[in-house]
Amino acid sequence: MHFNTHFNDIAQSYLFSTIAQKVAAYSAAHPGREILRLGIGDVTLPLAPAVISALHSAVDDMADKSTFRGYGPEQGYDFLREGVRGYYLSHGVELEPDEIFISDGAKSDIGNILDIFGEGNTVLVPDPVYPVYVDTNTMAGRRVLYMNATEINGFLPMPDYSVDADIIYLCSPNNPTGAAYSKAQLKEWVDYANAKGAVILYDAAYECFITDDGLARSIFQIEGAKTCAVEFCSLSKTAGFTGTRCGYTVVPKALVRDGMSANKMWLRRQTTKFNGVSYIVQRGAAAVFTPEGMRQIAANLAVYRANAKLIADCMDELGIWYTGGKNSPYIWLRCPDGMGSWQFFDYLLENIQVVGTPGAGFGANGEGFFRLTAFGSPEVTKEAVAGIKSLLKK
Repeated sequence: MHFNTHFNDIAQSYLFSTIAQKVAAYSAAHPGREILRLGIGDVTLPLAPAVISALHSAVDDMADKSTFRGYGPEQGYDFLREGVRGYYLSHGVELEPDEIFISDGAKSDIGNILDIFGEGNTVLVPDPVYPVYVDTNTMAGRRVLYMNATEINGFLPMPDYSVDADIIYLCSPNNPTGAAYSKAQLKEWVDYANAKGAVILYDAAYECFITDDGLARSIFQIEGAKTCAVEFCSLSKTAGFTGTRCGYTVVPKALVRDGMSANKMWLRRQTTKFNGVSYIVQRGAAAVFTPEGMRQIAANLAVYRANAKLIADCMDELGIWYTGGKNSPYIWLRCPDGMGSWQFFDYLLENIQVVGTPGAGFGANGEGFFRLTAFGSPEVTKEAVAGIKSLLKK
């Protein structure tokens, strides 16, 4: 018997575990001091009333023999798939219902989708990068190449035709940098993928923060994307489902390689390894896509956008370079006075009890940068911003 030795090749400590340990040590040494958390991208507002109402109704359904549900379809109930389909249609994207697969979140599917790809594929990821993209491929023993995202290119790397890649990870608006590709830039990536026969794994988890028409809410707004892309999205940030768990993955029928359909393979994978999202949660998720639900989540998103603007305005006032803050819940800033990422983390924690995320935890190009999130409460965000202004103006 042998374990998978590729696990030896991944970082032994997940970035946010290290942060948690540092914060716990500080709190133990300074009991009673309030920690202002602008680090992990967890939401703080409760679920929308329309969602809560639908969840309660679904619980009642499970208590009545005539409406009880047992095993559901692994790919999701039609009532939710149609809701997602309508949402895409509102952005000008036409999908067939069976191109939509309901999941328990984007993170799961981003890792699980690798089941349909051969081990010999070369993977291209940006640096800095959401660690899950790298770790899931490293666990499988795949070769990972990095493309440089830097201040020079606005943390938006573009295709290099001298590089041959099979699987390409793009996230826009990006985690961690908050930078977002324009539709024209995404067209270049789609053309590159189609020319190389590659597949783009497109993480759209933050699409709901986009307000500019020149940016894409979905990669399928780009001509040619259905022959080269799979899209992952989640209700975690859109509707506060971080603890409720529901997302969706779009696998177009037009995505075919060597006579094999990605859509059919993903369906086979899901029906083999996944029992689907609970009926109760899917009823709650479907309420998100109703007119009432959309109005209510828009109000919540407005709070997070206001937080992001508050942080971005602070950076402008201090003359600190950053990306994000608009069209994104993340603000990715250059650490002041040439500080390193972890040095700046300690500096904020020790002096004003503000917790962010060191950019170095996302890759070599993240060193010297720092991520703040807009998902805190308005009160915490205001207090943290006031502390940052006071501290850095010195």
